[in-house]
Amino acid sequence: MTISTKKADDPMSRAFDAARAAQARGEAPIGAALVRNGAVLAVAGNRTIADHDPTAHAEILAIRDAARALGSERLVDCDLYVTLEPCAMCAGAISFARIRRLYYAASDPKGGAVESGPRFFQQPTCHHAPEVYDGLRAAESSEMLRAFFRERRG
Repeated sequence: MTISTKKADDPMSRAFDAARAAQARGEAPIGAALVRNGAVLAVAGNRTIADHDPTAHAEILAIRDAARALGSERLVDCDLYVTLEPCAMCAGAISFARIRRLYYAASDPKGGAVESGPRFFQQPTCHHAPEVYDGLRAAESSEMLRAFFRERRG
């Protein structure tokens, strides 16, 4: 695993911390941090197994927490940092929440829906598309995921 030289309080580092915590719980190591005006509103890691909930992806959990914190279902002026390219479900939630910018680490050719697969934000039925920035610490995220799944396969 690559050692990060980023400050511990930057949003992507917070997302990676949440991914490592998810991994420690036996979940897929994916984390998310949602930020508004430089303040971190929510940080979450996957909890699909712990919550017995297929929708408990890091992005969804962070969006829910931030929406509660702001008292609004619209997260305008908010930015989401994720360690893996969001799936179609999470891309839909990002669009509905009106998130301003999406930053993600590794691409997910199999399950991603932003630059891979259905390219959700490019569809004519998408009501809102955030600005998208990918590849932030991609190697670190990819290695974390590879190691997790290699260990699970034994």
